[in-house]
Amino acid sequence: MKFELHRDEAVFSRLDNEWNALLDRAVTRVPFLRAEYQAAWWAGRGGGEWPEAELLVVTARDEAGALAGVAPLFRAPNGGRDRTGQPVLYLIGSVEISDYLDFVLARPDAEAFCAGLLQRLAHSDLPAWDVLDLFNLPAPSPTRAAVARAAQARGWTAGEQLLEPAPSIALPDNWENYLANMVEKKERQEIRRKLRRAEGGDDQVTWRMITGAPEDDVAAATDAFVAMMAHHPDKARFLTDAMRAQFQALTRAAAAGGWLRLAFLDVNGEPAAAYLTFDYGNRLYIYNSAIDPRFNALSPGWVLLGYLLRWAIENGRAAFDFLRGDEDYKFRFGGVAGKIYRVQLSRALPLEQLGGEPACLMNEFEADFFPE
Repeated sequence: MKFELHRDEAVFSRLDNEWNALLDRAVTRVPFLRAEYQAAWWAGRGGGEWPEAELLVVTARDEAGALAGVAPLFRAPNGGRDRTGQPVLYLIGSVEISDYLDFVLARPDAEAFCAGLLQRLAHSDLPAWDVLDLFNLPAPSPTRAAVARAAQARGWTAGEQLLEPAPSIALPDNWENYLANMVEKKERQEIRRKLRRAEGGDDQVTWRMITGAPEDDVAAATDAFVAMMAHHPDKARFLTDAMRAQFQALTRAAAAGGWLRLAFLDVNGEPAAAYLTFDYGNRLYIYNSAIDPRFNALSPGWVLLGYLLRWAIENGRAAFDFLRGDEDYKFRFGGVAGKIYRVQLSRALPLEQLGGEPACLMNEFEADFFPE
C-alpha cells in the first residue's frame, strides 16, 4: 500500500466519492464515517469540543491506485481529553457526538493498513505526538486487534477499554411480530396503550419526516428540533452556540447525502416530540431526541418512537440502532446491548498512564454488529 498524508480540509471533498464507495465495503459502515459527515464535524470541530485541532488524514492506495484505507485523524496538541500534556491523535468525530468511529477499510486489508499506518505516523514530517487514542470502535471491528498487533510489533504500548453499551434491535418482518416476540408483555401492553390513546383521543396527533426533499426546510426544522431539545436542562447546557451550528451542519450533510430522517410528532399542529435519526446502510440510527414537556400527558416520545419502529419494519430496515447509552427505555423497547471500545496506543507512556487494560489480540471476532 502507498500511504499519503493530507493536512488540508479539501481532502473531504476531493476524495468524497472514493471515500464513500470504500465505506460501502467497509466492516464499519456507519453514517459517522461518511465523507460529508466528517467534513461537517471537522468544520465545527465537534461543536467546539476541539478548538486547537490539527488535521492529519492518512490514506492508502493499493497497487492499482484504488483507495484501500482512510485513517481520518486529527492532533490535539495539549493532551486532549485526558489532559496528560502529551500530544494525542484522535479519530475525526471524537468523542462526544459521533457514536461509532473507525478507520475506513475492508476487513481483509486491516492488518496491512494498520501496520503501514503506524509506520507512516512515525515519520518525521508529522508534528509530534505520543498517543493514538481511538474512541468508539464497534466490537466486530478488525481495527481493534490489528492496530494493537501493529503497535506491539513496533514496541509501543497498546491498551483497550470497554465503553458504554450501544443497544440496538434486529428488526423482524412485521410490526406484530416485533410486539409479540421482542418486548416484554408489560412493555407490549404499554406501547399499544399509548399508541391507542394518541390515535383515539380528542387531540389531533400526526407525525412527519424531514428528509431534505425539495419541499423540506431543513434549517428551520433543525432550529425547531434544537429549540425543543433545550427544554431539557442538561441538553440546554450542552447546546452552546457552537453546538447549535454543528447540528445545522450535520443535518445539512445528512440531507445532502440522502440519509437524514428528522421525525416530528405534532399535536394539534404543534411539535410535541422529535427524533433526529439517520437512515443508512439498512439501519435506522436514533441520534438524538427532543420533547416539549407541555405534552407529557400523551407520552409523545414513546408514541413517536413506536411510529419510527413501525416505519423501519414496514420499510424493510434490518436494525433499529439506539446508539450509545444505557437509558432504560432503549431496553424496554427491546434493545440488546452491543459493545464499543476505546483503543489506545502509546509510543512512550506506560500502560497505567493510558488508563486501559492490555489490548485484546484475538484472531476471531464477535458476530458482525453491522450485518450485510
